[in-house]
Amino acid sequence: MKNRSCFFIEVRYLLGRAHEGGRYLRGAAAGIAVSLIPIMVTLIVADGMIRGIVDRYLELGTGHLQVFSFVDPEGLEGVTGKLREIDGVRGVWPEQRGMGVLVGKKGKAGASIRAIEPSFWQDRGSLEYLKLVAGTAEAKTERDMLLGESLAASIGAEIGDTVRLMTISAGADGRNIPRVTAFAVSGIVSSGYHELDALWCIITHEGGQRILSSDSSSSLIVKIDYPYTRAEDTVWSLYSALGAKYSIYTWKDLMHSQYSSYESTRQMLLFIMALIVIVAAVNVSSATSMLVIERQRDIAVLKVTGASANGVAGIFLWGSFLTGLCGAIIGIAIGLLLGYFINPLIRSLENVLSFFSGMGGGSEVKILDPGFYLETIPIIIDWTAVFLIGCFTILCSVAASWIPARRAGKLKPMDLLRKN
Repeated sequence: MKNRSCFFIEVRYLLGRAHEGGRYLRGAAAGIAVSLIPIMVTLIVADGMIRGIVDRYLELGTGHLQVFSFVDPEGLEGVTGKLREIDGVRGVWPEQRGMGVLVGKKGKAGASIRAIEPSFWQDRGSLEYLKLVAGTAEAKTERDMLLGESLAASIGAEIGDTVRLMTISAGADGRNIPRVTAFAVSGIVSSGYHELDALWCIITHEGGQRILSSDSSSSLIVKIDYPYTRAEDTVWSLYSALGAKYSIYTWKDLMHSQYSSYESTRQMLLFIMALIVIVAAVNVSSATSMLVIERQRDIAVLKVTGASANGVAGIFLWGSFLTGLCGAIIGIAIGLLLGYFINPLIRSLENVLSFFSGMGGGSEVKILDPGFYLETIPIIIDWTAVFLIGCFTILCSVAASWIPARRAGKLKPMDLLRKN
């Protein structure tokens, strides 16, 4: 039998009446569709979370590249002009980092001090992800300070308040000497990701040179046009311009452990969801077996008229292929639709749950705790992954039906006619 004939016979079975066996294939297709919906939603949410968090680290935290000089840290600022002239480099900012204790009117808390030029926060990437909660997003003088939203709340700091920052500096005799400096809170900012800005204490680069010890971390933050695809190439350009006494790290080096953890979590989630697809594909095998039983008379007629064992098996393999294809198309389409509107769906569900929780005297319900997740999930659709998941689903459907299809091809027509 030709593939074309097998195809049209199986289409008739799939779309035919329920009592003719079509209900089995349609039920299996529905099972596949249902199994694919959570996979698509998980894929979109996981990719969106990872990309949203990484983008915030790149634009507001580590930058795209960082340049260190362990031989002459104080000479870093002298090469900023040379780096800005390199093709593809968007901006270069010297930064000094340290730790301290911040004291406000309601308490004290540990703080991560970031001393960087104010222009860093005016870069287009920073402006995209930096949310101004109150005040201004720029520390203009050495006495101005920007605070992360969570840090400001923990010490009770508001715009215009004076806070004290205690740091440790080395004295002339080598002993550590505590130093307390007063700052005015000029702005409260947020990245939308608690873990990133929970300890943010931002001052000007000149202010950092005044209060931070010489052994604090000093580097140049470099932003480029295409951080995801051109970071490694730009490293060689920087090495050519600076020489061997400088160390250059890409964002992948700086975030290696975090990024690996995100990817491992994503792959584990998809693996668990893939098991659901495999279980759904096994239903296609059961549906094919039931269809063979329902269509025994058709098989006998085809065999008597000269159909080969492979031709009969091909009919049911085409059936499993079409079942997997229909289920994949429907499931992927619904999953992508739900994933695309995941943010309003989560907000609506939170409102409903908060309503019932309030009736019982409970507090507001947050499905995605802003202390650990992004407040808004970016919608990222990996079309390559979607295509591979669809192909995997169809392949599992065909593979699961291979045995019942081969058995159908080996049935003897005379035995079938005697039974019927």
